[in-house]
Amino acid sequence: MSSGPLDGSAAPKLPDAPSRRRRRPKPPPTAYNRSSGSTIELPAGHAAQVFPVGSSTGFIGEAFSMDSLEFMRWAAVRYDDDRFVLVVLFTLMGSQKPGGLIEAIHEDVAEALGYSRPHISRVFNVLEADGALRKLQRGLYQLNPAASLRGGLKEPRKGEKKRSKAGMSDRVEQLDLLREILEDPDAPEAFRAMAAPGAKLEVPKESDGEGKATS
Repeated sequence: MSSGPLDGSAAPKLPDAPSRRRRRPKPPPTAYNRSSGSTIELPAGHAAQVFPVGSSTGFIGEAFSMDSLEFMRWAAVRYDDDRFVLVVLFTLMGSQKPGGLIEAIHEDVAEALGYSRPHISRVFNVLEADGALRKLQRGLYQLNPAASLRGGLKEPRKGEKKRSKAGMSDRVEQLDLLREILEDPDAPEAFRAMAAPGAKLEVPKESDGEGKATS
């Protein structure tokens, strides 16, 4: 009978003890961690900027906008005695294109809501007088970006050329829009007032204790 060396050098190696630490399963890919697998090669001397694009996949109908909470509370009180204004206002807020632009004539809104054109025209006049809406040209309106604004890539108006092929300068920036309004001599005074930095909305009328506003 033979015996091996006593230093243990020829002793059989035992497998490592299994780790008690459990590996967490890899999460399924989502819109946030899914790899697109695409590579873009840039020419020498060029750089690229990567930024997250505003996502709206979690919203009904996917489109979304930024809205001032103070403006919404103010409008609820201001138009409490004329709630049809709120109906039209909500319709306009939901009809915005990037930059707050609304392509519609009074007849379009009237048909969509099932009311006559004079009803819609009256409300447009109310919203314009309050500075929430302005008419840029026939069939083209803009909601005040200090009150409600849809983001995204700004679409050029009819007859206007796109300023950048890459679309970077056409991206909607709220502060840039507000600055343009303040520098626009054709912008109505009420519209400019609501767009001004630190703008204050007119204090709503006080209630008489019976749910009605007093003058």
